[in-house]
Amino acid sequence: MLETKPPSPGTAASAAAAGGHGGYHRRWAAPLLASVLLSSLLIAASLFFSSSRALLLSFSPLPSAASAEPLFVEAKLRQQQMRAAGGGAAPRRAVPRIAYLVSGSAGDGAALRRTLRALYHPSNMYVVHLDLEAPATERADLAAAVRGDPVYSRFRNVKVVTRANLVTYRGPTMVANTLHAAAILLREGGEWDWFINLSASDYPLVTQDDLLYVLSDLPRQLNFIEHTSDIGWKEYQRAKPVIIDPGLYSLQKSDVFWITEKRSVPTAFKLFTGSAWMMLTHQFIEYCIWGWDNLPRTVLMYYANFLSSPEGYFHTVICNVPEFRNTTVNHDLHFISWDNPPKQHPHYLTLNDFDGMVNSNAPFARKFGREDPVLDKIDQELLGRQPDGFVAGGWMDLLNTTSVKGSFTVERVQDLRPGPGADRLKKLVTGLLTQEGFDDKHCL
Repeated sequence: MLETKPPSPGTAASAAAAGGHGGYHRRWAAPLLASVLLSSLLIAASLFFSSSRALLLSFSPLPSAASAEPLFVEAKLRQQQMRAAGGGAAPRRAVPRIAYLVSGSAGDGAALRRTLRALYHPSNMYVVHLDLEAPATERADLAAAVRGDPVYSRFRNVKVVTRANLVTYRGPTMVANTLHAAAILLREGGEWDWFINLSASDYPLVTQDDLLYVLSDLPRQLNFIEHTSDIGWKEYQRAKPVIIDPGLYSLQKSDVFWITEKRSVPTAFKLFTGSAWMMLTHQFIEYCIWGWDNLPRTVLMYYANFLSSPEGYFHTVICNVPEFRNTTVNHDLHFISWDNPPKQHPHYLTLNDFDGMVNSNAPFARKFGREDPVLDKIDQELLGRQPDGFVAGGWMDLLNTTSVKGSFTVERVQDLRPGPGADRLKKLVTGLLTQEGFDDKHCL
């Protein structure tokens, strides 16, 4: 048998050691070199694409600051509102349209119908409201009278509030009722320019053709609202006391009541006060309803506990919003006879006040007693209105030459038929807009 000689122990150990280390280095050298090469390739590719992207961006048009979309939704809505106020593409109508709220309470049904007839024009829109204190039969009679009138039915521009609100005239329910009517007018097709709130004890001193003729020359962003930040005694008698209006939760009308706790004057917004009667723009009414920056709702909740809140809510909102505070004209377009100092309610107007009403050049007056003889004198000498008839105007001539049904508008100023009332009103408005320092007297 062939036998081999085993190596000596020293020689075998040294050979194993030498062969083992050499194999180890050979096994890891290749992967190490491969990983280094791959990393280098990845780094080079990253640098190449980064430089290419930078080069591409350097030649790409970037949006300008002026055309960039705002980040916050309030800014976007504000841009839309400003475009609607005067920067939109749609041309402005030559003859404006007015949206009216005419409201009353128990026993005011007949007076409300008379005021509505004296105010009527088929181009305008009307919401009439008898509050929840009025008997259901009185509200039903009002709705039947509107529904049964052939002119109202033809143009369908008079809406009767069927789900009546309970209105306490010293509390916030009157503000809530005004906002309710404004929301209805917006929903029914907001193609109107100004909103005017009146009561059944108001009455016009000019025809609607007179009013539309004068307003045709005015910027559509003007808000006629009597206001001041000098609240004086009202700080202690109205702003600091806290009242509760039962009309917010009760079906029976009762007066407001006070709680013992007082509150401080707001610091988040500045208080303003003034007349509860006003002519406000479509844009401002829309802002009060939508309230995209929440100020209208915040102020509304504050005025929920404020005595005579109709004399402060809209005034405080409009004067705390930069987009609207410079649009105010400090007048309520009314002739009102007050005590000095004024009490809660003005005097009832009579025949003795007729000359004062005419000389005021105001388009409206209040407060009238039901069927007071002075109303007949206004009909005969200022409006040319027959008993239970409409006030004559150019729209009656147009109706004889058109078969229009439903929506009706007077498109041309030439189709209006203004009278002496237009001259009086124009004198008032011109005086207000041209008085010295007019641009510096907004919201003072």
